[in-house]
Amino acid sequence: MCGIAGFCDFTRDNRGPEWQLTGWNMANSMAHRGPDDEGQWRSAHCLLSHRRLAVIDPEQGKQPMTYTEGGRTFAICYNGELYNTPALRETLEAKGHVFHTHADTEVLLHACMEYGAEVGQYLEGIFAFAFWDGETLLLLRDRFGVKPLFYAFAEDTLVFASEPKTLFRYPGLSPRADRETWQEILAVNPARTPGHGVFAGVHEVPPGHFLRKSAERTVLVRWYHLLSLPHRETYEDTVQHLRELLVGAIRRQLVSDVPLCTLLSGGLDSSVITAVAAREYERQGLPPLETYSFDYTDNKKYFKASSFQPDADWPWVERMRQEFGTRHRVLTCPQEPLVDLLTQAAEARDFPGMADVDSSLLYFCREIRKHHTVALSGECSDEIFGGYPWFHRKDMLESETFPWCMDFSARSAVLDKGLVADLALEDYARNRCQESRAQTPRLEGETVEERNRREIGWLNLNWFMTNLLDRKDRMSMYSGLEVRVPFCDHHLIQYVWNIPWEMKSKDGVRKQVLRDAAFGLLPEDVRNRPKSPYPKTHNPLFEQLCREKLKAVLSDPNAPIHHLVDHRALNEGLLSDAGDYGRPWFGQLMAGPQMMAWLIQLNHWMVQYGLN
Repeated sequence: MCGIAGFCDFTRDNRGPEWQLTGWNMANSMAHRGPDDEGQWRSAHCLLSHRRLAVIDPEQGKQPMTYTEGGRTFAICYNGELYNTPALRETLEAKGHVFHTHADTEVLLHACMEYGAEVGQYLEGIFAFAFWDGETLLLLRDRFGVKPLFYAFAEDTLVFASEPKTLFRYPGLSPRADRETWQEILAVNPARTPGHGVFAGVHEVPPGHFLRKSAERTVLVRWYHLLSLPHRETYEDTVQHLRELLVGAIRRQLVSDVPLCTLLSGGLDSSVITAVAAREYERQGLPPLETYSFDYTDNKKYFKASSFQPDADWPWVERMRQEFGTRHRVLTCPQEPLVDLLTQAAEARDFPGMADVDSSLLYFCREIRKHHTVALSGECSDEIFGGYPWFHRKDMLESETFPWCMDFSARSAVLDKGLVADLALEDYARNRCQESRAQTPRLEGETVEERNRREIGWLNLNWFMTNLLDRKDRMSMYSGLEVRVPFCDHHLIQYVWNIPWEMKSKDGVRKQVLRDAAFGLLPEDVRNRPKSPYPKTHNPLFEQLCREKLKAVLSDPNAPIHHLVDHRALNEGLLSDAGDYGRPWFGQLMAGPQMMAWLIQLNHWMVQYGLN
C-alpha cells in the first residue's frame, strides 16, 4: 500500500522546478502512507508523486514506474495490491510484454498499456492508481472503494491524491466549506455521499469508476456494475460454491514479502480468515500464523452482556488460539490514549469520524505496525451477508432514511436548532438515502420485501461499508500498516449479492449460509457464536474523560464549534453526567459518549482547516 498524488495540465510545462517542489510537498504530506520510499516523475503535461510502503518486491518495485516504447513513455503511480498478478502477468507475456521485476506495479503498468481504460475489468484486488499514456491521464479506483482517491480542479489543472490533505499542498487549492459541506458533516457523517469529498470543490473518484483527462475533455465513467441475477443453485450447492470463493479469496490475499498477520476477535468472520490462513501456513511449512485481538483496560471488570453484545471476545479468542496454534498478542488500549487520539484520528481521516471506534483502531494499528506490515481483517462480511439489525427489522427495512441513523433526534438534539432547520439536515439525509435506493440494480419479479432488502443491501455497500473501509484504510495507513479485506473480494460479493434471503438467513439464523460454508473449518462453538460487534470500552472513565475534554473545548470562546451546537441542550444532557448509552445516533456503537467524542473531533477538524 502506498500514497499517490499528482497533477495534469495541458496548458503549461509541468517540468519546472516550482512544480517539482509542489510534487514533493504533496508527497511529504502523506509520508505516513509510504514510510519506505518516495518518488516523482514529470513530463510536459503530467507530474506523478508517490510514497511507498514496500510489500511486494521491496527492492525493485520503486514508483512511479515507467516504460518507454516506440519513443512513447508510459508512467504509473499506484496504491493497492493485485491478487491475480501471476495469471495477469502470464496473459500479458503471451501478448509479448516483457517483465523485469516481480512487482505487481510492473504488471499493472503493462496491463494499462494493453487494455487502456478497460483495464479494471482484468484486475482483482484493491487499488487506486494514476496512469499516463503520453496523451491522457487515467485515474481508476477499485470496485468497492477499498483504496481512496480524491481530486479537485485548480483552473485548468486536475489535481489528485490519496487523501484530501494532500490536495491542499497544491498552490491555489485550500480547504473551504459550503452549504453542502455542513450538510454532509452534520446530516450523514461519519458516512459520505459517494463521490463527494466534503470540502467545497473536492471530489472523490467513486468506487468502480475512472476519471480520464485529455487536452480536450475530462470524463467520469462507471466501469464496474454489480448485477442482480436469479439464483439457480440449491442450498447445498450454494454453500459449497460460497466456501470455494471465500477460501480462494483468503488464500490469494496471503501473498506478501513482509510479515503478515490476521486480526482475530473470535467472531465468525475473523475466525474463518484466521482458520484458512493458519492451515495454509501449516500446509506450506511456514512458522505459525501470528494473530492480534483488541481489548480495553478494565473491560473484564465493567463488561455487561446485552442482546447487542451477548458475550465478550476474550474466551473465544483463546479458543481459536488453542485450536490453530497461532502466535497471539492481545493489544489493550487504556482510556487516556483512547481520548487523546480522537484528534489524531480526525487528522488521519481528514474529517470527523467514528469517534473512539477510529481512535482505538489508530492505537491498535500503531501497535501492530511494530511487528507487522500487512494484516487481514474480517471487515465487510456483515454488509454482504446481512448481519446488521436493519436487514431483519421491518421498520428499518421500510425506513425512508438511512437505517443506521433512523432516530435523527439523537443527532439534532445537540445541534443549534436554527442551523438544523436552515440546512434542512433531516431532509438532506432522507433525500440522499432515497437517491441511493433508486440506483439499486433491480431483479424482476421480486416481492416488496425482497426489493426493500436488496435496497438496504445496496445502501450498505455504498454507504456503510465504504465508511468502514475508509476508516480502516485511513487509520491503518496513518500507521504505515496495510490491511486487506478478503470479504470484499468482488467475486464473492457478486455471488452473495444474489443469494436469496431465505438462504442467507436460513432458519432465521443470521448469516447461516456463511456458518454452513465454514463447517469443518472452525470449531462448532465458534462457528455458531452469535454476532458480536467491534469491541468497545465499557469503562466509565472514557465517558468522564470525553466530558472533561468537551467542556474544555466549549470553555474556549474562540472554539468554532460554538456556532454549531445547542449549548443549553449540551449542558442539560451530555455534559450533566447523564450518559445515554441506549440511543445510537450512528450504527450500533455510537451513543452518548461517542457524541461527545465526535464533537471534540468536529471542533478539531474546523480548527485544523480554518473552517467556520
